[in-house]
Amino acid sequence: VSGPSTSPENEFACKDGKASRSMGCSMDQQIIWETFTNYLEAACLAGEADDLVAEVESALANLAQPGIGVDGRLLEWQEGLEERELGHRHMSHLIGLYPGHQYTQEKTPEFVLAVKKSLDFRRAHGGAQNGWPCAWLINFRARLRQGDKAHEGLVALISNFKDANLFCAHSTCQLDGTFGYTAGVAEMLLQSHAGVVDVLPALPKAWATGSVRGLRARGGLELAFSWQDGTVTDLTVSADHDCGFTMRVNGTADEYTLQSGQTRVII
Repeated sequence: VSGPSTSPENEFACKDGKASRSMGCSMDQQIIWETFTNYLEAACLAGEADDLVAEVESALANLAQPGIGVDGRLLEWQEGLEERELGHRHMSHLIGLYPGHQYTQEKTPEFVLAVKKSLDFRRAHGGAQNGWPCAWLINFRARLRQGDKAHEGLVALISNFKDANLFCAHSTCQLDGTFGYTAGVAEMLLQSHAGVVDVLPALPKAWATGSVRGLRARGGLELAFSWQDGTVTDLTVSADHDCGFTMRVNGTADEYTLQSGQTRVII
């Protein structure tokens, strides 16, 4: 575990009042998991197999992972501690869902459910109402494939864009709120963090018909597509380099290969 460790900027109750430092907070452990996992993937692609790779593999195997509490929520600290502010605006311990990729619907459904319960708990107690926490909420909802709830967050957040340039202006100019909003919109329309290019993974009813172009997916892909009544009606994809990928469209996943500079009409 990492330590001393905090869960920004939350505090937990203890016998002497409140505290913020402990060992192995969930956010730290998830960031370490992401770092080690990304490093090992890069080392594999580069054909590296030195002492550092072996050391990271060993450390990753022994890394303590966040647990699930008796109420079904993902634990924010190693122990089942009670947060002092039930609706705290930070949701740091959920980073493994977004922007991380440790928790996915397909590989870790029990942890995705625990994240959802944690998020619902914070919202029920007044968290993520506006500003950058609301922007993060939008992206969480998109990863959970809750399109309508993500859209609710979009509506709530843009109501706080009081500046004429549409910058998020909650208490002060918040670029993470501004760019988090656009990231959330993209996340609702296209995801590729779980090894699959997923088209319209979190489409809200309010966007039943529409189109988009220029969205990027992992692997050097660029997509343009339109949809009608929630169904993709045309789709093209371009590649920056030779690649193979899996893409899910209208509920069906298929394998594709593209050469560098090639554009292919899928639908």
